[in-house]
Amino acid sequence: MPRLDKLAKLTSKPMREKPPFRSEGDQLVEFLDELQRDNAIKEISGWDTGFANLSRAFDGILPGLHLLIGPPACGKTAFAKQLLDQVAKHNARPGIFFTFAETKSELRIKTLARISEMESREIRRGSAYLLHWYGVPKAHYATADQLQPSWEKLRRIAEDAKGWLDLIYIIECERNTDVQLIESHIRGLQAATNTAQTMVVIDDCQRLREMNQALAARLPIIVEQLQALAANLKLPLLAVWPYLGGRAEISPQAWADEVASADVIMFMEKDLERTKKLTEPNQAITLHIVKNRGGEKGNLAFDFFPAFAKFVEVEA
Repeated sequence: MPRLDKLAKLTSKPMREKPPFRSEGDQLVEFLDELQRDNAIKEISGWDTGFANLSRAFDGILPGLHLLIGPPACGKTAFAKQLLDQVAKHNARPGIFFTFAETKSELRIKTLARISEMESREIRRGSAYLLHWYGVPKAHYATADQLQPSWEKLRRIAEDAKGWLDLIYIIECERNTDVQLIESHIRGLQAATNTAQTMVVIDDCQRLREMNQALAARLPIIVEQLQALAANLKLPLLAVWPYLGGRAEISPQAWADEVASADVIMFMEKDLERTKKLTEPNQAITLHIVKNRGGEKGNLAFDFFPAFAKFVEVEA
């Protein structure tokens, strides 16, 4: 039988603690088991964008900062909202759209116009206008069942879309909105939906905080903050930045050097030659993917229909 002093020495020996981190070799078997469990064949690694060519170029929407740059009036906001809606619809993932310039009503009208193929100006004018526009005298109806086909169509399509619209959240930002407040809203949504897998869009992200610097000097600062936010929360974040000119013309490819910390950089511009073949005010748009850590670079062609706030992929 061991003596008491020997027992004391044995019991006083500290227990061996696990190291605070694990090597790749230690975790490799678990990772292989994970891959084996997820044995479905995938065409893309990330989330479906709803645009076939864009999904292939991106290899799907993956976590990280996606920066969309373009001049005014080329449809950046409409594209960002359509992309968010399509990600929610095709992947059943919640999405949150932060807006500084457009109201919730305007963004809702964009969505309704796109999915109903009714012009936004018609929807904006309301049910009475639609009844008159489609050759029916203006009237007041007590219930939706009494409405004529034009308004019925809009309501029916909206109701059919409710499943994925329930995943979309719009937040109107104040002048004092900063990255910390954006993060707080995102975490609140993740808690409410009980999922960390969220798509985020920040429109007009240059307004995130008031700074004394010029717009160009502000760009790398805000991009770095947003890239850190996307990395910390492990989610895809699409930030929209306006290119207002004011200095020597920058080629689309040069933006990769201007803002090195973004994971994906897209530059949107009008294709003037192809636009001549379209009916006004429709526009031909080229989306230059000038940086893409998870996929391919290249140029994608779209037709933009402003009346419906709708982008359609076309073959270049």
